[in-house]
Amino acid sequence: MPPFLLLPLAAVNPRELNGLVILHLFAVLALVGTTFYACAGAPETRKKLLMWNGIASLLVLLTGGRMWMVLKPAFAVQGWLIVKFVCWTGLSVLAGVAYRRRDKAAGIIIVVLALALTAIAMVRVKPF
Repeated sequence: MPPFLLLPLAAVNPRELNGLVILHLFAVLALVGTTFYACAGAPETRKKLLMWNGIASLLVLLTGGRMWMVLKPAFAVQGWLIVKFVCWTGLSVLAGVAYRRRDKAAGIIIVVLALALTAIAMVRVKPF
């Protein structure tokens, strides 16, 4: 387990939270970018691209989990969090699908944009 996940909640300072937010957003951009590249990239780039997609996906999960632990110490599962988890799962899977379904690239890009927009809306609005 990464050391920053083992810190007690009282040890979180604003610098760590800002760093987590920046790393989380960077990883989400990398996740979306690798999926877009998978829609048009050469088939021989598949292994390396999926490796980077997995690393970005893991970073999204770890930084998101740590931010959730900081902001919600009682670990209350809320509806918007479940929707974000579904969006993260979809974004993580779509790069592999894009390599297999080149003919469906336009639809995959639309789904990726919809998932990203939904995740952004959930974190900003928190409707439930």
